[in-house]
Amino acid sequence: MTSSSDTFNTPDLIRKKRDGGQHSHAELQALISGYTRGEVPDYQISAWLMAVYLKGMTAQETADLTLVMAGSGDQMDLGDLPRTVDKHSTGGVGDKTSLILTPMLAALGLTVAKMSGRGLAHTGGTIDKLESFPGWTSELSEERFIAQAHDIGLALVGQSKDLAPADGKLYALRDVTATVDCLPLIASSIMSKKLASGAHTVVLDVKVGAGAFMKTLDDGRALARAMVDIGTHASRLVRAVLTDMDTPLGHLAGNSLEVQEALATLRGEGPEDLTELCVALAVEALAAYGEDEAAAEARARATLHDGSALAKFRAFVEAQGGNPALVDDPNLLDVAPGRAEITAPSAGFVDRIDALSVGRAVLALGGGRERKGEAIDHGVGVELVRKPGEAVAAGDVVLRLYHRDGRGLEVAQRLLTEGLLIADSAPEAEKLILDRVF
Repeated sequence: MTSSSDTFNTPDLIRKKRDGGQHSHAELQALISGYTRGEVPDYQISAWLMAVYLKGMTAQETADLTLVMAGSGDQMDLGDLPRTVDKHSTGGVGDKTSLILTPMLAALGLTVAKMSGRGLAHTGGTIDKLESFPGWTSELSEERFIAQAHDIGLALVGQSKDLAPADGKLYALRDVTATVDCLPLIASSIMSKKLASGAHTVVLDVKVGAGAFMKTLDDGRALARAMVDIGTHASRLVRAVLTDMDTPLGHLAGNSLEVQEALATLRGEGPEDLTELCVALAVEALAAYGEDEAAAEARARATLHDGSALAKFRAFVEAQGGNPALVDDPNLLDVAPGRAEITAPSAGFVDRIDALSVGRAVLALGGGRERKGEAIDHGVGVELVRKPGEAVAAGDVVLRLYHRDGRGLEVAQRLLTEGLLIADSAPEAEKLILDRVF
């Protein structure tokens, strides 16, 4: 029997990309489908990935690759749900935005029916944070998922292996062939899952800086542009906001701690940077549906003060098995009992708290995982008692660690000390919102 991958000779496709050629949609369909079915071996796809890494892809190729990957498995049909919107962050430290933004959007009359992931390495995952609520589950049947999204406006589940399975296989191979940091492959990986998830509108939070995957603004812009273009090719509305990740978002990093800060924000009592980002992302979602931006901002802010976003979050937690009492009393959440502090070595101003160092410290304490499937401690984390720009005296507490029986404490303290800089003068204020792409 002849497979579709035999229609095109795989070495010829590798050679074509190696020599800088452009693939057709049919060629990519044959190559990726053959690999997903196990007909094209790892060693050939590895060679092709390296060719892509070295030669790149056009915008059309990247869009075609994404569509092929999105179509490699199940695709969710959200057609009966009104004004659907999905949100994706490229990953950061202290980034609990989804916990706040999604109930805001539901309170604003949009529908969020999305899949979210777990954390890996120094970046946290939304599913891990939500599992700080005992009993909360990310496993819902498709019927229950759709029904909950219809009734509450918000349903969130873990990523399915049957959704864009080509992406999972390709990413595992990229991870061991030094081809992860390739823009068309990054963009197609993210957007294949978004397209397969079915939402009409996608809002992207592209992190830039020390604690982000994209270290420079130019790289962040290029990734944002690529993902927005993919959405356009696929007849979706995609808007991207580029945001700073040199410093962790908010004051708390670590699962239960971030949930506490998210709940404070939903009560209108959150830190300014976190609140501003959630409002900005909500405005993008509403603007995509044609709403005036000034009116959208006013409506978005109102949800954090009139209780509507908090009510949506409470209903969402309860619907998926979590205890809603913890929404009303966040002190019931499990927080590790151990405390340690990092103090200012001299008087001056906090010049830098390196986001990557904070993320790695949380990982050392047991709040993250080095490999998929590892158990994590939801109660550990790091508090930024002071943020960059604030004045300190010698001995003032700048960072507080929450640890469990000293696990990883020495490593975490060293990382945080190395990532902290006190200067004689106040640094220039950093912009949180760096750019927008749509």
